[in-house]
Amino acid sequence: MSFEEEWSAARATAAANISMRLNQAPATPGGGGSDLALNQDHIGAVGSEAYKLHSRLQTDGKHAATASAEAAGALAKEGFASGAALAKVNGRWESQVKTLGAACAQISNGLNYSLSSHNKEEQQLYAEFTTSKIAEYLN
Repeated sequence: MSFEEEWSAARATAAANISMRLNQAPATPGGGGSDLALNQDHIGAVGSEAYKLHSRLQTDGKHAATASAEAAGALAKEGFASGAALAKVNGRWESQVKTLGAACAQISNGLNYSLSSHNKEEQQLYAEFTTSKIAEYLN
């Protein structure tokens, strides 16, 4: 079978699968599915774990830095090439810990912002809905 024939068969299979899934989708708006549902408890838990990991990285990720730097210096002083290699590994480790810590902080802060923003939007929508219902009854 040539590449073109395989490619055509794969495209046809994919199109059939998509069509079958679309035909099984609920007709109601929003689909009733939970793919895009916002579960504040789960998001809060993920944000909390990201914050805990960030905090732990600040201490636990650096506990060997001083000993490694001292060992690298001592090895280099005695003329061992492994001293420079250990210093390079130690520097890379510290860089990666900082990068991971920054990523965890960004995740935690982003999720906290998302929850806060969502709550504000919910309150705004509720206020607008309530106001529109009151106006509807007054008219």
